[in-house]
Amino acid sequence: MTSTGRIPTLAEMANRLAIEDVLNKHSRGVDRADAALLKSAYWPDAEVAYGGFNGPAHTFCEALPDSIKRYKATAHRVTNISVDFAGDDAVVESYVTAYHYLPDATAGDTELTYIGRYVDHMQRRADHWKILFRRVVMEWNQNLKASADFSGTTFSGLARGGRSPDDPLYQMQQTLIGDN
Repeated sequence: MTSTGRIPTLAEMANRLAIEDVLNKHSRGVDRADAALLKSAYWPDAEVAYGGFNGPAHTFCEALPDSIKRYKATAHRVTNISVDFAGDDAVVESYVTAYHYLPDATAGDTELTYIGRYVDHMQRRADHWKILFRRVVMEWNQNLKASADFSGTTFSGLARGGRSPDDPLYQMQQTLIGDN
């Protein structure tokens, strides 16, 4: 375990940035229902323990976009990232807050909030870090009737998030970056 408060080397800082990139891209992959981006966060031989699904990570990544689309919107926030290095392996704990907006014309919309942690075994191969094993640890959740009503507010004219490839991010990436 890394000594608390020790000044990291430049190599450790670079490795931490690469690990944070994996975590951030994973969240984007979930929220945009982008299977390819999700898979890019995992090694091909990776496994996940998500409770409802335990098994090959790439199988999970291929199935998740269809299941996440039942929600009108989701937002996953990863914080409090702690990394303990062991050569080309690392134990990474990150806190996750996940918001899900579930539309239901009959019973009324629901806002679901989940608080938990990702406990990841990440591995560096060549010059890339990716998840080799992920366990999701849930701390608590809250499900409430939806309160979102933007009509007549300054928020009513804002762009709305969407799924891949219709989200404004993908449109901007395509315009500025193309297929590079």
